[in-house]
Amino acid sequence: MYRKGEVSYQALPLPDRVQLPPEESLRAAQDFLAYMRKRHSVRQYAPDPVPQAVIAACIAAAGTAPSGANHQPWHFAAIADPGMKARIRAAAEEEERAFYAGGAGDEWLAALEPIGTGVSKPHLTDAPWLIVVFAQRWGTTEDGQRYKNYYVPESVGIATGVLITAIHHAGLVCLEHTPNPMPFLNNMLGRPAQEKPVMILPVGYPAADATVPAVAKRKKPLDQILSLFP
Repeated sequence: MYRKGEVSYQALPLPDRVQLPPEESLRAAQDFLAYMRKRHSVRQYAPDPVPQAVIAACIAAAGTAPSGANHQPWHFAAIADPGMKARIRAAAEEEERAFYAGGAGDEWLAALEPIGTGVSKPHLTDAPWLIVVFAQRWGTTEDGQRYKNYYVPESVGIATGVLITAIHHAGLVCLEHTPNPMPFLNNMLGRPAQEKPVMILPVGYPAADATVPAVAKRKKPLDQILSLFP
């Protein structure tokens, strides 16, 4: 985390090691792959409550992510209040109506057709929690001076990936919801202008009748996403 006046490098011995022998490393990687294949983006949520401590622990895990110059240019707002969730849903659906009424363009709408999305976003009120991810374009020191953040989209993307993985590891599901634009979230959640809302994650347990789009199970084979140069 950036602090004014800290401009010198200090090395610390590696605090933790999780190194495994090659055979165990392969087994661990394969086990993790099988586990992550059980992660699904879900739109239907059970009404069961999720303890606040679980949500806080998942966000704390996201906060361990690497970031440009270690500036950690992110903020997470976790909302369980039903009234606030309802206002977020209403504002998001207003943006979605413009999107589906022509703002997206025919090609984009055609690409979304197999996903089964639409204007209505009941998951924003059905899920027990919403986590709004903000990207901080710049930061301010304790005395109010502005400083630049670096690699903000990359850093926030990594942290969000860690958060989604932590949510899955906690036995929960989420949905990556990105209404655009989303400036209403700054006003509603009291976040400063330099923070850009980039994602809303409804978080909870899947409903008993939860479904996923069949197309979501189609993943590119390894030979299409990997180039090896041994």
